[in-house]
Amino acid sequence: MKRLAIYVVSLAVMVGATFTVSAQTASTGKTTADQKFMTKAAEGGMAEVALGRLASEHGGSDAVKQFGQRMVTDHGKANDELTQLAQQKGVSLPTAPDAKDQKLIDRLSKLSGADFDRAYMRAMVRDHNKDVKEFQREAQRGKDADVQSWASKTLPTLQEHQQQAKQLVATVKGKGGSRAARQSSSTEGGSASPSDTGREQSKY
Repeated sequence: MKRLAIYVVSLAVMVGATFTVSAQTASTGKTTADQKFMTKAAEGGMAEVALGRLASEHGGSDAVKQFGQRMVTDHGKANDELTQLAQQKGVSLPTAPDAKDQKLIDRLSKLSGADFDRAYMRAMVRDHNKDVKEFQREAQRGKDADVQSWASKTLPTLQEHQQQAKQLVATVKGKGGSRAARQSSSTEGGSASPSDTGREQSKY
């Protein structure tokens, strides 16, 4: 009887260990790309919220201010959902935008009015073009079902942002501004500088 008890305990330990290793292996194998997506989404989402706040404060037109407030609301909600999902997955997310996003935030914080509107909206078009592609890729090819589902659910909102940004950039594009603002706008949109290229690669 004692031998049987020892055998049962030993078998349970072996099965438990095997299950744990298998689960960890499966998790590692299927979430690496998903975790990378989650990290980029978190960094980008926090940047959108910070930039949205700037838009509501520095924007020259009511339309740009309203767009900025929507960025705060929509991306703030998405960030909260992603944080909860990451906690369930045991994934550690960044707590601040990356260096390139922070550089953009700092640069736009020095602008106001029509100057800000033009630079901000051009950045929003570029960012959301990239975001939509990244979320579409995750929604179609993601390996983690929960992360894939979140990407699919969030994608339509990003597409709405993308279309709205394109409409607004056409409205503010022709407005005059200072030479410094024109240089900033050129850097944030139009031709892609090395820093822009790097930011697009790191964004979502």
